[in-house]
Amino acid sequence: MLQVQFIRENKQTVLEGLAKRNFANAETMIEEVLKLDEARRATQVSLDNVLAESNKLSKEIGGLFKAGEVQKANLLKEKTSQLKEDSKRLSEELNTHSNDLQNLLYQIPNVPHASVVAGNSEEDNEEIFKEGIVPDLGEKALPHWEIAKKYDIIDFDLGAKVSGAGFPVYKGKGARLQRALISYFLDKNTAAGYNEVQVPHLINEASGYGTGQLPDKEGQMYHVTGDDLYLIPTAEVPITNMHRGDLLKEAELPKAYTGYTPCFRREAGSYGAHVRGLNRLHQFDKVELVRVEHPEKSYHALNDMVEHIKDILRELKLPYRILRLCGGDTGFTAALTFDFEVYSTAQERWLEISSASNFETFQANRLKLRFKNSEGKSQLAHTLNGSSLALPRVLAAILENYQTADGVKIPEVLVPYCGFDLID
Repeated sequence: MLQVQFIRENKQTVLEGLAKRNFANAETMIEEVLKLDEARRATQVSLDNVLAESNKLSKEIGGLFKAGEVQKANLLKEKTSQLKEDSKRLSEELNTHSNDLQNLLYQIPNVPHASVVAGNSEEDNEEIFKEGIVPDLGEKALPHWEIAKKYDIIDFDLGAKVSGAGFPVYKGKGARLQRALISYFLDKNTAAGYNEVQVPHLINEASGYGTGQLPDKEGQMYHVTGDDLYLIPTAEVPITNMHRGDLLKEAELPKAYTGYTPCFRREAGSYGAHVRGLNRLHQFDKVELVRVEHPEKSYHALNDMVEHIKDILRELKLPYRILRLCGGDTGFTAALTFDFEVYSTAQERWLEISSASNFETFQANRLKLRFKNSEGKSQLAHTLNGSSLALPRVLAAILENYQTADGVKIPEVLVPYCGFDLID
């Protein structure tokens, strides 16, 4: 969440940034934040004064009793009783102001980076890079769900029988290709200096609040009500929360992690042709990148992440493009996001397969994730994450772009991981 001090010192910048997002009631909410903060600080001063007076009188009372001036001591004790009541009342007021302020801040999204343009939706995103050759497959090109059925490698009906729509069953060479992609992505990431971790697939409420899934995306998460846990929507959540509440040494930065997990999203309200097959699932596999960075180096790190993902797509030889998201399409917690889209030749459209984002201090403020800088002062770190990659749409793009009359060729870089070079 945004820092109150930043809002107080940069009110106009915050309002201009939120306007890029078309964030409703921004001015009203920011004014309420400043009003609550002023009330909280005033109450804190009053409480500190009462506590200081109470401590002073306590010392005086002790001295009077020692001097035998019992009557004066008892008079002061009556005064301290009133101060205790005042202290209790002010403490309750302070808690109310602090809770109201925090709950309001939870509702305000991050301020976009200066490079982010205003916009309403994905239609206003900026294409900043495109690479790769779209193969000419002719009129007989099949979409991936038909290829999956033809070669019996993904069974959507069987998944629906076991769980419901959006939970496919990968079979035979489809399962092996899926496993090959996971291993390839992890190997690429660890070779680039990311530390591999295996993390829980369930998180507690504090973790959801820490990275911003709660309360913003509560309706999109699967809630295990019996234990008040949530199935993870991405590995970003448990990996980033590994450092919740930490005070790191500056020399420990950066922290760079990669991890594979299944991901679970309800995708409420998703329907139509664009969610068919692997296009949008309730359960899918993803390999994630997470970084904790020094604020002065976080945007250099973001560029490195983008170049790393580009290298993976080049090795897979898939046509792709990169978009810089506009304000209206940038996620709640992000300051700047680059989306990677791969071209689906059979569907004749672009499919998002990765996002790389810098959250600056937005998540770190929620997480209380700090480091001690060179001056010995505690400072909020910057957090970043990126997919490398989300498997369903990569798999869909491979099936569609590599299809031939003889079967689906396997990208050369994946053959050692698969143990075969053709799905037929």
